[in-house]
Amino acid sequence: MSIRIEELLETKMNITQQHGPLPDVATVTPDLTMSDIWDVEAVSGLVRSKSNDGETPAFLFLGKKEALLLQEHLAGVFGAESVTTLNDTYYMGLDVVVIDCYSFLFAGGRKIIRTLQDPISRRPAWRDRETEGLWQFRI
Repeated sequence: MSIRIEELLETKMNITQQHGPLPDVATVTPDLTMSDIWDVEAVSGLVRSKSNDGETPAFLFLGKKEALLLQEHLAGVFGAESVTTLNDTYYMGLDVVVIDCYSFLFAGGRKIIRTLQDPISRRPAWRDRETEGLWQFRI
């Protein structure tokens, strides 16, 4: 039974309540193939190529080989004691999901890119009397 990426992503969002099926690597083709080292530039290019109109991929699906390469890369940067597992790891803003196959790398899902202007545009005007009165400390 093949599974669509959208179904996988819906399952991943509720992973704390239930464990769902992982992608069928026979029907989903990988985005990249890694050699013997983690290719930061290739993954960065992949994320950029799948980003458009204020949206970016949400998940980075890795096979066992790619997971080991990423773990070695992160251990080289942050130290081996910092990277004992890839659980709850984000890489380039993507949630890393290790699937049960030898070699696979796919960036999927969608998330909205929030700009820094969103919180600033909702900020009250400087010295707004009503808001300023709420933050004053009075004795």
